[in-house]
Amino acid sequence: MPGAEASRWISTFLSARAADLGAARNTQLAYGRDLLDFADWLQSRGADFATADRVQVEAYLIHCDAQGLSRATRARRLSSIRQLFRFAVDEGWRADNPALRLTGPGRAQSLPKTLSEPEVARLLDAARTRGRTAQDRARDTALFELLYATGLRVTELVSLPVAAVRGDPRMILVRGKGDKERMVPLSGPARAAVTDWLAARDAAEEAARSAGRPPSRALFPGDGAGGHLTRQYFHSLVKDVAVLAGLSPARVTPHVLRHAFATHLLAHGADLRVIQTLLGHADLATTEIYTHVLDDHLRDLVLTRHPLARKS
Repeated sequence: MPGAEASRWISTFLSARAADLGAARNTQLAYGRDLLDFADWLQSRGADFATADRVQVEAYLIHCDAQGLSRATRARRLSSIRQLFRFAVDEGWRADNPALRLTGPGRAQSLPKTLSEPEVARLLDAARTRGRTAQDRARDTALFELLYATGLRVTELVSLPVAAVRGDPRMILVRGKGDKERMVPLSGPARAAVTDWLAARDAAEEAARSAGRPPSRALFPGDGAGGHLTRQYFHSLVKDVAVLAGLSPARVTPHVLRHAFATHLLAHGADLRVIQTLLGHADLATTEIYTHVLDDHLRDLVLTRHPLARKS
């Protein structure tokens, strides 16, 4: 375990980062784990954050490579270290940033995995029949219809407050990464599924209140720390529904359904800027990866829709 001084550096840095950037909780946790691992490695070599030099940072990255960590993980660890030392320089804890000029492994460019529209239809059908009770089936249907209709991140989906969907709204307010808010429209099937689930959920909540249990503010109540379904539970649920739909569970994750949402929108002519807004991407470059999935479709659009192409 790192010493008290290293722990102080990490906790102060993460607190400042959260205050200044509104960093998402999962990102904060990842950075904290990265820096704790680096602190442990330095301590085993008689060094610490205050004395580490460029050679030691490079040696640590080589150590991470030897452990078989992915390029993305190694790139994130270097980013964590670089930002910690930048903060230390700003605070006067160090005179230099030993990681400043290190380039790192970079991220491998990979195309998002997705599903075809018929495959998503099979998943939605399976979700309607999986549960043993009518309440379970209504909940599972609402979860899958909402995810495919909105492209929400898993955390955004399972933590939705029930107040967000009261009154059969056409759009819902979603709180995303860094507590940034965005409006997301609901499709007709998603609204119908939510309406059915609300009836079942409210009946169960009324029974819980009669038994002396406090009401839940979550749309999908569960045993998670926030009183809602956990990400892990939903991930497992998606695998079960994939098997029931006759799809390989290795191909289907909540994030793959988010990719399907974006890919299918793009295939039907949606603008990238619109998709960026719906997904909650801060940078359009993050959204542009979907264009690679649809190269043939986009080429056909140019050849058939561009005015000069039509004339020729």
